[in-house]
Amino acid sequence: MGQEADKRHLSNVVEMPAPAAEHNQIVQGHRGLGRQPSFWIVAATFGLFLFAAAAPSPLYALYAARWRFSPVAVTEVFGIYAIALLVALLLTGSLSDSLGRRPVMLLALLIQLGSLLLFLFASDVGWLFAARLVQGIATGVATSALAAALVDLQPPEHPTMAALVNSAVPILGLAIGALTSAALVQYAPDPFHLIYWLILGAFVLAAAGFLLIAEPSTRRSGIRLVPRVGVEPAVRPHFVAALPSLVSGWAVGGFYLSLGPSVALQLAASSNRLLGGLAIFLLAGVGALAVVAGRSWPPSRAMSVGGVALIAGLALAVTAVALTAPTLFFAATAVTGIGFGLSWLGVLRTLVALAAPTARGALLAAIFIVAYLSFALPAVVAGYLVSRIGLHDAALWYGGAVGLLALAGLLGTRLVSRRSVAGATLEGERR
Repeated sequence: MGQEADKRHLSNVVEMPAPAAEHNQIVQGHRGLGRQPSFWIVAATFGLFLFAAAAPSPLYALYAARWRFSPVAVTEVFGIYAIALLVALLLTGSLSDSLGRRPVMLLALLIQLGSLLLFLFASDVGWLFAARLVQGIATGVATSALAAALVDLQPPEHPTMAALVNSAVPILGLAIGALTSAALVQYAPDPFHLIYWLILGAFVLAAAGFLLIAEPSTRRSGIRLVPRVGVEPAVRPHFVAALPSLVSGWAVGGFYLSLGPSVALQLAASSNRLLGGLAIFLLAGVGALAVVAGRSWPPSRAMSVGGVALIAGLALAVTAVALTAPTLFFAATAVTGIGFGLSWLGVLRTLVALAAPTARGALLAAIFIVAYLSFALPAVVAGYLVSRIGLHDAALWYGGAVGLLALAGLLGTRLVSRRSVAGATLEGERR
């Protein structure tokens, strides 16, 4: 991917301010809105993409009842989005380095508008699969270009702003999207269409905003659609140790965005869709706040606190499901959100700090492959369990299994960290 691509990917997880000279180069000679309004248009659009991704979640149960498809199909509809996003991200992640940020972002917006039209005209589950597939492609194409544009447009007086926005805004978009969609489904007319019309209008405004933005980057590189994926030998023990934490955190997110609303409604013995959106809002919203709160923590601290919170939250959630205690379930979801946000932040910053600069792009590609597969595939397994043993028992088994994974991740990362410290101490004594 090259040095510029490495910087783009790293903007999601570490604070990498661009030099002042580069900032001057980016804006000089270009006409359009100033740096600050352009930055916030890009940030809002980034959040809007994830807002749209979460919007269908409160509707899944309604779709299933209307078109009579199984919980397995619900999770497959969700999973295809994550897989499409991953493939598009890997194949087009460096595209904006060669074509420019604006053309790639406008292309992503056009694809996203197509996905919303598919949602609006959906007449069976096949349409949902197509809509989520196209939506995943759009978000994957947009992600790297938007993240890179935020680094390009970052205010010189706030050199950590891009890292913070890249980390928190997408998760916050998921939270607000789920809650807004649930509220509209419950209280507004035409629940199957209104949310998509509103999102479509928002994306039209976003596209108009991008037409007013000057191209943020003046750098160009050759087009490269073949991703570099790999983990250096020196980083592999830490990568393997972090895998359970990585898988468990994203598996929780996948479960909540696909089946979480149904679990919340069943526990509350209610048909109020707002409760289902609230479950996703708590997980993602608290996760975003945790990322902001822990952004200056050492990576090891973020991983440790995140791991403990994830284990505690999942234990409380399993207890809540077993006791049919909805209030405890929502409290557990908030604790789990802390664990999800901090674990993700800690894993990324720990592994990236260990990698050589020339290997960071390949490492991050490997991390995102694991993350998005964990987001999608365990949720499909959960859907299969629901069809076999019911939603209540499936939630218990799933929560317990993911909790054990989180525990393994916490123990593994601590063990590897202690060995690294011991090895460094021994090497220092030898010298």
